[in-house]
Amino acid sequence: MKIFFDVFKNALMITGFVFVMMLIIEYINVQTKGLWHNSLSKSQWKQYFLAAVLGGIPGCLGAYTAVTLYSHKIISFGALVTTMIATSGDEAFIMLAMFPKKGLILMAIIFIIGILAGFVTDKLISKKFILKELENKKLPLHTGHSCFCISYKNIFSNFKRDSMPRILMLIIVSMFLLGTVSGSIGPQSWNWIRVTIMLTSLIALMIIITVPEHFLEDHLWNHVVKVHIPRIFLWTFGTLSVVQILLKFFNIDDWIKGNMSIVLVLAVLVGIIPESGPHLVFVTLFASGTVPFSILLASSIVQDGHGMLPLLAESKKSFFYVKIINMAVGGLVGVIGLFVGF
Repeated sequence: MKIFFDVFKNALMITGFVFVMMLIIEYINVQTKGLWHNSLSKSQWKQYFLAAVLGGIPGCLGAYTAVTLYSHKIISFGALVTTMIATSGDEAFIMLAMFPKKGLILMAIIFIIGILAGFVTDKLISKKFILKELENKKLPLHTGHSCFCISYKNIFSNFKRDSMPRILMLIIVSMFLLGTVSGSIGPQSWNWIRVTIMLTSLIALMIIITVPEHFLEDHLWNHVVKVHIPRIFLWTFGTLSVVQILLKFFNIDDWIKGNMSIVLVLAVLVGIIPESGPHLVFVTLFASGTVPFSILLASSIVQDGHGMLPLLAESKKSFFYVKIINMAVGGLVGVIGLFVGF
């Protein structure tokens, strides 16, 4: 039972951190939408850089934005490849929570690899070949109205209404904040991780208190809470539990270390799945010291969370070719990494 209790606490800390960060990123995403449209289509390198930045944003919003820009022909197919290589989906939050320093190093590496891969892709693949089936199509994704949310008037008017989503979110974040401050959740001693979690929780509370009702329900409650959080907790708790059981009762550590080539193939194949969650297996194995950095890097290159799902609905050809390119790049980087020994 102790194993499951420890796993539950870790899953709670990771999910709580993901929750408050998603609230902040959702808020920023809506508040700054449309700023890049003016000169973006005129410069490929601006596209690659923006695409890598979008991919580097933890969660699905950056990837969704890149798919939207691609479907409107604002960015190239190569730039889309850049985003999907640079993104780690919701697992980026988890890597930052479990091994922040190495997580940042990994994000910097796939950021650079993504830009290079996007440039090479546009040189090798004809634009007309990919974009032909996107003619006259529009991709309706998660958008919203801009709002000036930091206002004392909003605070008073918000609490005049009976808003169950706002009350529940305040309770959830407040309990997470108290748990972090007391040491019941997360690091037992004060360090930069604990301080970061505390500060982001306070920012999330400010956002929940001040945003208008339509913003809270459409963007925070319906998108973040109802769509992401239950799945993230269940995947995190389930994956951590399975890995801990395997490591405790089976000699999986020795098998993995003796079959790294097979593990690399599995990491690349699992990355095909257009969904956050399966990649957590390799994140957790790396965190426990069972697989090397090169396996996690290959997996991170190929997988893109569920950021590709809108593209699958809109352009199956584009989806297929992005996955093929990502698998090739991830496999190549993984093989080089294993050969070099990192």
